[in-house]
Amino acid sequence: MTDPGAAGPKARRVTRRALLERWWLLPVAGTVGTFGYMGWYASRVTFAKRTPGAPAFQDAAPQRLAALTQLGSDWAEVTFTYAGRPCTLLRLPAPTRGSVEVPGGYLAGFSRVCTHLGCNVNLVRDAEVLAFAFNYRAPGGQDHPQLGCRCHYSVFDPLKAGEAVFGKALAPLPRVRLDVRGQDVWATGIEPAPEYSG
Repeated sequence: MTDPGAAGPKARRVTRRALLERWWLLPVAGTVGTFGYMGWYASRVTFAKRTPGAPAFQDAAPQRLAALTQLGSDWAEVTFTYAGRPCTLLRLPAPTRGSVEVPGGYLAGFSRVCTHLGCNVNLVRDAEVLAFAFNYRAPGGQDHPQLGCRCHYSVFDPLKAGEAVFGKALAPLPRVRLDVRGQDVWATGIEPAPEYSG
């Protein structure tokens, strides 16, 4: 007659000693998991950035932004709100996708809403501030003003059509469609906001 309370022949009791002998598995698993996640995240923010393609503007109500005389030199800036979003209008020394040519230069408009988590980006003119505060230097010594987000230090290059070149943001800044009417600059459309890449 068998005792119903007795453990079967294959049952194994986990003793306190057996648990203590394997305690080291917890920190090892935690360390492997942490470094695995860090490697995945670093590769994501380095290699998963999206390059701006041809502009995909959506029509919006025309809005006068500035007179051309307000944008007389390279990197002159006018900030404005368009279609409910803070934006910036920049005079650039070279063309980029979505820019318009004006006498002696080019104009481009961008949303100032960071594509990482929606903070505002601002024009950072000083390359040393970019290097110190954002930990970013343009490759090849091509230092020029960039649009930087002070929340999580993403950097967007206006000369690359607003591409996210550094930091956690993956998508480029949406561009504003510009139209030069006489001596004035108008906005007539804007690209849709991407999903945040947080």
